[in-house]
Amino acid sequence: MRLIFLLGLALLACADADEPAPASLYFPPVTGAGWDTTTPASLGWNESAIPGLLSFLSSNNTRAFLVLKDGKLVMENYFGKQLVNPALDFNVSSNWYWASAGKTLTSACVGIANAQGKINLDAKTSDYLGVGWTSLTLAQENKITVRHQLTMTSGLDDGVTNPDCTAKACLVYKADAGARWAYHNAPYTLLDNVIASATGQDLNTYLNEQIKTKIGMDGTFIKTGDNNVYYSTPRAMARFGLLLLNKGKWDQTEVIPPAYFDLMVTTSQNINLSYGYLTWLNGKASSMVPGLQTVFNQSISPNAPADLFAAMGKNGQLINVVPSQGLVVIRMGDAPDTSLVPFLFQDEMWKELNKVIR
Repeated sequence: MRLIFLLGLALLACADADEPAPASLYFPPVTGAGWDTTTPASLGWNESAIPGLLSFLSSNNTRAFLVLKDGKLVMENYFGKQLVNPALDFNVSSNWYWASAGKTLTSACVGIANAQGKINLDAKTSDYLGVGWTSLTLAQENKITVRHQLTMTSGLDDGVTNPDCTAKACLVYKADAGARWAYHNAPYTLLDNVIASATGQDLNTYLNEQIKTKIGMDGTFIKTGDNNVYYSTPRAMARFGLLLLNKGKWDQTEVIPPAYFDLMVTTSQNINLSYGYLTWLNGKASSMVPGLQTVFNQSISPNAPADLFAAMGKNGQLINVVPSQGLVVIRMGDAPDTSLVPFLFQDEMWKELNKVIR
């Protein structure tokens, strides 16, 4: 019997040895510019494919491209040389806009306030914005909750002349809340006021206390037209990506509550399977895109790993997180195409990146 027991232990040990140990993540210091690096060669990546990747990125108006592996910088490339004034070259200290990639950052703030008991996701939005924040009937308006704002299912009409407009006259009825998915900036932008009403702090102050100081992140939300747009350095975007890679924890410090993080990266409704809580999800059986009500029978980025989730913004502002590979991929820059959200560019980027990460 003892022999059988020992043989069993040996078999279990062999089985465990066959399974790769989970990689420990590296986190750069919260203060200072230090950030450990590793090389593509040390990871066994195909270095000969890197020039082709960089050429693709440069030809598509990229300004910054960063790749983290288990938290360490593997690639950090800046583009956009200024021949007239080299001092204006895009570099590690340059600030750039996140566009709609900032939605995922706002989502994290809502989740933190929810865990603190300050925001109830199932509360009526009017509990925070006041009755009459839309032009809907009271019964229609009362159906809209914070959760609907987070999942793009408010039912408000995104086909109005200015879908960014948050004025009452611009917020008109299209369908009951929860019955329709539509990529609509106005209800999202009003989450800023929900946060302010619930916490007693404006979005930038709350973000600074709850996230930025804890992960060493720079940047700020700046009012731009009807929108509130986040601007930061590329490394700040990478820090937020690393936070997401570690499921909302910065090293051992919880920043985004685990239960809410799970909501962010899980299908939020049964209309657009590729959308979580202001976060895009890859690997789903179907997807929808902004401006259309068509359901496409494919994932958002077929060339990317199935478990990828992303913050995605206009003109190709991207935070791509791949938990299975310990990867964070950042792209900032000018428009690679004319789409509102750069699905095609992201997919082509991964087609080139896959040649490197073999």
